[in-house]
Amino acid sequence: MEKVFASPSRYVQGKHVLFTGVSYIKALGNKALLLCDDIVWEIAGEAFNSELENNGLAVTRVPFNGEASIVEISRVSEIGRTNQCDVVIGLGGGKTIDAAKAISDTLDLPVAVVPTIASTDAPTSALSVIYSEEGVFEKYLFYKKNPELVLVDTVVISKAPCRLLASGIADALATWVEGQSIIASHGKTMGGAAPTLAAEAIAEKCEAVLFDNGLQAMEACRAKVVTPALDAVIEANTLLSGIGFESCGLAAAHAIHNGFTALHGEIHTLTHGEKVAYGTLTQLFLENKPKEMLDQFISFYQTLKLPTTFKELKLEGVSYDDLLKVGKLATQEGETIHQMAANFTAEDVTDALFAVDAYVHSLTK
Repeated sequence: MEKVFASPSRYVQGKHVLFTGVSYIKALGNKALLLCDDIVWEIAGEAFNSELENNGLAVTRVPFNGEASIVEISRVSEIGRTNQCDVVIGLGGGKTIDAAKAISDTLDLPVAVVPTIASTDAPTSALSVIYSEEGVFEKYLFYKKNPELVLVDTVVISKAPCRLLASGIADALATWVEGQSIIASHGKTMGGAAPTLAAEAIAEKCEAVLFDNGLQAMEACRAKVVTPALDAVIEANTLLSGIGFESCGLAAAHAIHNGFTALHGEIHTLTHGEKVAYGTLTQLFLENKPKEMLDQFISFYQTLKLPTTFKELKLEGVSYDDLLKVGKLATQEGETIHQMAANFTAEDVTDALFAVDAYVHSLTK
């Protein structure tokens, strides 16, 4: 099997690069389509827009509707086409970024990804997770290229809610757990190839950085300051995890996250990373990992206030039949769980979901 390593053309991280890094965007185009939601617009978008215009860029700002759906991608793409934009900028969180990448692919334009939170590993990859207008997972879209530019302002991210940083840590902690499964099974990465040694090293380093720096980074975020620990965690959440998941592979943790979209209710008030955290624990149970490893992840998640029980997942009292819907969606044809060595069934996943909750409760008895 071939090996493929994918990464963005340029990754720039540092204090105030939202403003000092405009030259990197100018190198891509002069007529920008700026996609960001109204909340991000108030926090950072308006000032960023002014900086772009002060540097000679013509900007068409389009409010993002909140869902990375085919309908939204088509709507915004038409606006970009009408205004003859020559570069797409995605400013905001994971769904805004996924939509921006899809729009750039539709219009065959370069894309600059500018995350305002470090809550997912979406910024660096050549794919998007696509949902229905109602927020149900539909599919992955794959592109011919990774983003030309990822611009990460650590000051902006330090001012974001700490819950979002913790969510990014949870998403990134799945990287090496899933990557090891792909390596062991000789499975395929998101690029349809075998992991490279470089991707393996990056995925492993991602986990080490998070366990070493995660708690200190959270305190820096609470204080709204940038420290070496926070800087390291932002890079791990964004770059290391982004390259790691794309070029080392996804397995059960993210398939289970996607499976949760089969349910209705309060679970959908949780972030992507919070749901991935429970999916990661479920994968560890599916693989029957050692108790020491389980306890390490559970303790770390609990310190970060990430969900480790059904109650925290907003699923207290959930029935087996309801979680079987999650298991069925997580094991549907084409899902990443099938890259693992074992042929896990919907029932296997459902049983493991219950086992995590029961085990965590047993630790407090």
